[in-house]
Amino acid sequence: MIATDLLGQAEHGPTSPGALITTSEPLAMETLKEIERQLQTLPTADVAGVAWRDNGIVIVVDNEEEALIEADKLAYEHVEVLTQDPSYFLVRLTNYGALFLDPETNVAYGDKVIGTNHTLPTKGAARYTGGLWVGKFLKTVTYQRCSPEASAMIGEYAARLCEIERFMGHREQALLRVRRYGKSE
Repeated sequence: MIATDLLGQAEHGPTSPGALITTSEPLAMETLKEIERQLQTLPTADVAGVAWRDNGIVIVVDNEEEALIEADKLAYEHVEVLTQDPSYFLVRLTNYGALFLDPETNVAYGDKVIGTNHTLPTKGAARYTGGLWVGKFLKTVTYQRCSPEASAMIGEYAARLCEIERFMGHREQALLRVRRYGKSE
């Protein structure tokens, strides 16, 4: 899931940044292997692979406090929090454009379906500004959180939109959740 989500962001363009911040070195190593595996079949690998190679980073930290510090330093436009307690980050993170909480929620949903503005601060600008809206002179941040049921339902819509737009990494983010959280019939 982490590799899929990182590559979905990387397919935006060859200069798109991506980062994994984790307290688990084994998870970091497995994610790197999985990124390489997925790049073998991802239709947008020509762009996503360059972006990950040139702008992707993995940061292994000792604890959640350090993870918070590193995330706020990066100040990325999109930040996914996939931990046991995402609320810890919701109340403490300050430098991001849009925050996506829990594995049921992802950047593709925010980009395509669940309504947050997609014009977000890039290149660390989230240190001082949020997404575009009528109150632009104020810093604002957003977050998304889906239940498993909502994630499966929204995922089907998101996957179709992503496929039309040829964002296959985004599409896989959605379909992964449909498979994981959808009801078998």
